Amino acid sequence: MSTEVLLLAGTRPEALKVAPVAKALSGHPLLRPMIVHSGQHVGMVEQALSAFDLRPDAFVPLRREIGSQAELVAGVLRRLDELIVRRRPAAVMVQGDTSTALAGALAAFWRGVPVAHLGAGLRTGDLAAPFPEEGNRQMVSRIAALHLAPTEAAARTLLAEAVPGKRITITGNTIVDALEHIAAAELPPRSKTLLDLEARVHAGGGRIVLVTVHRRESWGEPLDRVLAAVRSMVDRHPDIHVLLPAHPNPAVQAQVSGALEGHDRVWLSEPLDYPDLIRALRQAALVVTDSGGLQEEAPSFGVPVLVVRDNTDRTEAVDAGYAWVVGTDDTRIVAEADWLLGSHLRLPAGQNPFGDGQASHRVVAALDRLLGTGGVGAHASELVALR
Repeated sequence: MSTEVLLLAGTRPEALKVAPVAKALSGHPLLRPMIVHSGQHVGMVEQALSAFDLRPDAFVPLRREIGSQAELVAGVLRRLDELIVRRRPAAVMVQGDTSTALAGALAAFWRGVPVAHLGAGLRTGDLAAPFPEEGNRQMVSRIAALHLAPTEAAARTLLAEAVPGKRITITGNTIVDALEHIAAAELPPRSKTLLDLEARVHAGGGRIVLVTVHRRESWGEPLDRVLAAVRSMVDRHPDIHVLLPAHPNPAVQAQVSGALEGHDRVWLSEPLDYPDLIRALRQAALVVTDSGGLQEEAPSFGVPVLVVRDNTDRTEAVDAGYAWVVGTDDTRIVAEADWLLGSHLRLPAGQNPFGDGQASHRVVAALDRLLGTGGVGAHASELVALR
């Protein structure tokens, strides 16, 4: 039997969520992790893994000319198929809902290799939002052999879609494992923008609002409204400093710069590496985001979140009182921000509804069960399976 488990990562969020699994598998007596970089986001995956002293074990060369989803999936699919044939792994683990996840799941399924889906069961029920992620993850769920659900709600969603309970394991979200690892290191900032912002805030007694916006469905008028709300927020609260890390997409960068550049309390930075992002998050008074990741991470530090989307697939944060879904209407965003900032609301830290920092060990135990490797994975007794 092969002992390799391919861990696919093509984007930074994927890398961050597979890194704790790779670390947990590194001590396994039988299984060996192999991190595969799909080439979807060159540079971002390497940056994320470096925070855990990891690097890709294999890189899939990907040539992109027109930038379409079809070109990306077709290219990744072919290269991953070649790798699977060559390595003959015991299993392939895909994370979430990216093009890498979809291509990797298809390649493994077609070669008869079990697919383990990390972060399974997230849904909005709307194929247009998030797009194309909602469609990607629903398709992966149809062919996965093991569904690693981060929460009970995600597991219930899968059961409602007729996924057999014996294939579902509730693990918690490995992003909590990742952020706890990074937070414990207490690394100094690498971003000059963050360093300068911290100095100014500490000198003047101000507060930081962390803003991230990048969703494809927000481009254009919705993003303009969100940015107008952010500018109004800064104008209405003289002690507020907004930190907005740039998204790599040139169109998004142009919109952000046009709306916010020149304001002396808006700090537009380069993309932050993960330790700097966690450092900024720990200091934030408020997060305004359309990112799924920050909805999962902010509760660990008791930071309230305004979700500038019409719906969320992370309802656990809303149900636990850490997040509010406010859409992209600038009037509503400003009103909710006024209330949160005016009340100086801080929520209980260390009670993240997405996990307890032990998810990666439960993932290893679930892989043991799938592959029949004897329950030798750490924390096997904590495995939660639905029958």
